[in-house]
Amino acid sequence: MRRRQRRQGVEAELDITAFMNLMIVLVPVLLLGMVFSRITAIDVTLPPDAASSGETDDNRRLELVIRADGMRVNYPPGVLLKPIPLTADGDYDFALLGLVLQEVRRQLRERGVEKDDITLLVEPDISYQSIVTTMDTVRSFKALVAASVVDAALFPAIAFGDAPAITDTAGVAQ
Repeated sequence: MRRRQRRQGVEAELDITAFMNLMIVLVPVLLLGMVFSRITAIDVTLPPDAASSGETDDNRRLELVIRADGMRVNYPPGVLLKPIPLTADGDYDFALLGLVLQEVRRQLRERGVEKDDITLLVEPDISYQSIVTTMDTVRSFKALVAASVVDAALFPAIAFGDAPAITDTAGVAQ
């Protein structure tokens, strides 16, 4: 009888070169395809209704009216505190707005009024970017605290409304 000889088992060598080449190409492509985004939400409210709020709250409201020709800070509502004209480039002067609001906050604190809300009254044709930049300017400012720059709160509670119509000298709305 003839015996069968068993073959010695030869172990096959794994060839992972193709897989490694795929990974070398695939990982950078996936990393470059990622979307790096940050979503920020800002809580806003509607301005209080004049009929529902008391006279004391209505007189203590700080308003920022944004028009195509500039901005106006009103306190109490309807009483012009400080006009902020456009810059020479025709853009809004957000640096001046920040300084004016810092001064308003300082003066309110000196009177003993703690205020953290502001109402933005915006004309319909104002650009979205201008509104967002105004909101960022109104919410906080850069302050130097212990040799480091931090965002200090200004008026973080923001309410929105429509800007009142402009009336001419005869009292007719334009």
